[in-house]
Amino acid sequence: MTDVPAAKADAQRRLDAFTDQLVALSHRIHALPELGFEEEHAAEWCTEALDAGGLAVERGVCGLPTAFSATAGSGPLTIAICAEYDALPDIGHACGHNVIAAAAVGAGIALAPLADDLGITVRVLGTPAEEGGGGKILMMERGGFDGVHAAMMVHPAPLELEQMPCLAVQHLDVHYTGKEAHASAFPELGVNAADAITVAQVAIGLLRQHAGPGNQVHGIVTHGGSAPNIVPAHTTAKFYVRSRTLADLDDWRPRVERCFEAGAVGTGATVEVEPIGPAYSEFKPDAEMIRRYTANAEALGRVFGPGAHPMGGSTDMANVSLGMPAIHPMLGIGSLPAVNHQPEFTAACITAEADRAVRDGALAMAWTVVDLASVEAERERLLAAAYSHP
Repeated sequence: MTDVPAAKADAQRRLDAFTDQLVALSHRIHALPELGFEEEHAAEWCTEALDAGGLAVERGVCGLPTAFSATAGSGPLTIAICAEYDALPDIGHACGHNVIAAAAVGAGIALAPLADDLGITVRVLGTPAEEGGGGKILMMERGGFDGVHAAMMVHPAPLELEQMPCLAVQHLDVHYTGKEAHASAFPELGVNAADAITVAQVAIGLLRQHAGPGNQVHGIVTHGGSAPNIVPAHTTAKFYVRSRTLADLDDWRPRVERCFEAGAVGTGATVEVEPIGPAYSEFKPDAEMIRRYTANAEALGRVFGPGAHPMGGSTDMANVSLGMPAIHPMLGIGSLPAVNHQPEFTAACITAEADRAVRDGALAMAWTVVDLASVEAERERLLAAAYSHP
C-alpha cells in the first residue's frame, strides 16, 4: 500500500531541487521561439534536462526529428505527460508553450525516482507542432502513445480552468490561379485571382449568419498579388474551419469550401483547397482525472476561475483524449487584460507568476499521477485498456 502523503512529499522535494533549472528552461525556450517541426533547440534542451533528471531519453521518435520520449520506471500502469514547445509566427511564445514544456519536464523529473514504487511507467512525450501540424496525432498514428493508459498536460492562460474549452478544427491552404495582364492597358485579358479570394471572403461572411453553434471560420490572405499594375494570377490564403465535434466539422467544412469554389466560378480562376495536417477533434476530458488534478492544484494555492466559455481554441491533445483518458487544465498566469496569442501574453509567459505556474503545474500533475497510481479503483480503471494505434 502506497503512503500517498509521503510519496507526494518526496515528489515535491525532488521538484523543488530542480525548480531553478526548470524556470531557466522555460526562459531559454521563450527566448528562442521555433515554429512547428523546427523546434530543434527546445527539444534538445528538454531532453538534456530529462536525461539529467534520470529518465531514459529517445530522440527523434515516430519519424519526427523534434519529437522525443523519456521514460522512468517499469510498472504496468503507463502515464504520459505531454510537452509542447513550438511557437507562433511573429509573436513567439504567445501561447506559453515554454511553460508547458518546463512543467512537463518537471513532472517527469519529480516522478522518476518514485515510479517503480508506485508501479508505474512515466513517459514524458515531446510533441512538436501543436500550432497546426498535429504532432500528437502523427505520434498516435505511428505508435508513440502505444501502451499509454492515461495522458495529461497543462497550458498557461489568463485564468485557472479545470479544462480547456475546445473545438474541432481543420486547417486549410487555399490557392487561386488566374492569368496576368497589364492592369491598366489590357485588364480584359487578365483573370484576377485576388478578386476570387475577395468573392470567397464575402461568401464566407454571408455564410456566418447561417452557422450553427460552435461553427467558425477565420483566415488570412498570405499572398494577394505582386504589383498593382499586374492583374494577380496567383493568390493564397490560410483558413481554419472549426466546429464543436468532428461530426459537425464534416457538415460545416463543405459549406465553407463551396465559398472558395464560388470565388473561382465568379472570376474564372481555378482553386485548390488543401488540408494542412490532420483534423483536430473535440476534447473528451476524463472527469475523475480532472477532479484529482483540481484538488491537487488547489492544495498548492491555485484558484480556479469561473465556468469556461462555451467557445474555445483547438488542440491536438483533444485527439489524444479520444484514444485514452486525458486532461488539459489551464494554468492561470495573471496576465489579464492580455490573453493567449497576443504579444502582451508573450511577455507574461516569463513573469514571476508564469515561473510559479511552471512549478505548480509540474507538481499538480505529479501529485495527480501519485493519486491515480495509488487509489485502487482508479488504477484498475485505467489499467483496463492501454492505447494501441490502428
